[in-house]
Amino acid sequence: MNALLLSLYSLLFYVLTPVLLLRLWWRGRTAPGYRRNWRQRLGLGAVIHQPVIWVHAVSVGETVAIAPLVRWLLQRYPAHRILITNMTPTGAAQVKSLFGDRVEQRFCPWDLPLALRVFLRRTRPQLCIIVETELWPNLVAQCARAKVPVLLANARLSARSARGYRRFAVLAQPMLQHLDLIAAQNHADAERFIALGMPAERVEVTGSIKFDLQPDAGKVAAGRQLRERLGSGRPVLIGASTHQGEDEILLQAWQQLQSAHPGLVLILVPRHPERFADVARLCRQYSERLVCRSEDAQPDTQTELYLGDTMGELMLLYAAADIAFVGGSFSGTGGHNPLEPAALGVPVVMGPDCFNFQSITDALGEAGGLVRVETPAALTDQLALWLERADQRRAAGRQGADFVAANRGALGRLQHAVERLLP
Repeated sequence: MNALLLSLYSLLFYVLTPVLLLRLWWRGRTAPGYRRNWRQRLGLGAVIHQPVIWVHAVSVGETVAIAPLVRWLLQRYPAHRILITNMTPTGAAQVKSLFGDRVEQRFCPWDLPLALRVFLRRTRPQLCIIVETELWPNLVAQCARAKVPVLLANARLSARSARGYRRFAVLAQPMLQHLDLIAAQNHADAERFIALGMPAERVEVTGSIKFDLQPDAGKVAAGRQLRERLGSGRPVLIGASTHQGEDEILLQAWQQLQSAHPGLVLILVPRHPERFADVARLCRQYSERLVCRSEDAQPDTQTELYLGDTMGELMLLYAAADIAFVGGSFSGTGGHNPLEPAALGVPVVMGPDCFNFQSITDALGEAGGLVRVETPAALTDQLALWLERADQRRAAGRQGADFVAANRGALGRLQHAVERLLP
């Protein structure tokens, strides 16, 4: 029965392949990266003649999260070629920004048995490390067929996602049982994986590797320099990884706060590069004192709005800020990682939608480093409070940084897991 359903699933994927190719072309109108290297989606690419460790990180957040482990892999296994696959051009750009030519970057093949067999023959990985929740039935099945051990690292499974997997339990259960090890972020995640059919002896709670991020000293220094150019005495708010609709919320809040805090600077960093131009046009409706990071003009003490329309510089921009709003939390998409600003001692405010990082946002909130708000009006009120009460703002920042420091250690546990699977 399971084999039949997997065959039907694969057949449907093959039938939809022309549609997927057309969608790549369509998205490539505004994001050309989707059209580049499209053959890699079918498993095509140069043969790698070294031993390979394959790391699959779907996009930017997963790539940043797994970066400490990748750096360790480069040191621990110098004879291996580290292959990082992504699903999005922004993820691919993040790999290039972090590692340059030290790793091989490709797009992950679609979940087609033939494409995956071609990919595995050309790369011959000795280990596959999948980051967080990017599980595909054929990917896992073909790795098992080729005797490639699979580690699900930094694994998380929200209650919402678990309900989705349960609806397709006949596919999900055998897929999970083909995994060699799940390194879960917390006990709740581990229990959900076990409830779906993963053998308990192959589930470990290692913590979140996101706590092990070490802010790059050069980027932090560059962020401090940016702050000096904007004016060291001016308060700076950053809206990071924003989705459609969230830029308007932040711009309206900034406009309202201007009367009490006329020097307030707003940095906006849209999540997706295809939105950069639209957000720039939106910003100009609020102020002509806009500087785009991608342009030659330098910000100064007259700059009111600053657009982070580049890739791989979010930590630099966080380092220039006093308060961080982390996006995806007013858009229904589940929110993005609040630990990056917290690690820098920047207090965080988020909207109500945080299910992608539920345990982290809950714990960071309990520690005092994050405040969640339900409405745009409540967001404005919280920003006003922190702008007026610098002592409370700084205390929240310290509490967030202490929380991140106290929870480091997942990296070492993941390293031991890798060494067990790849001596």
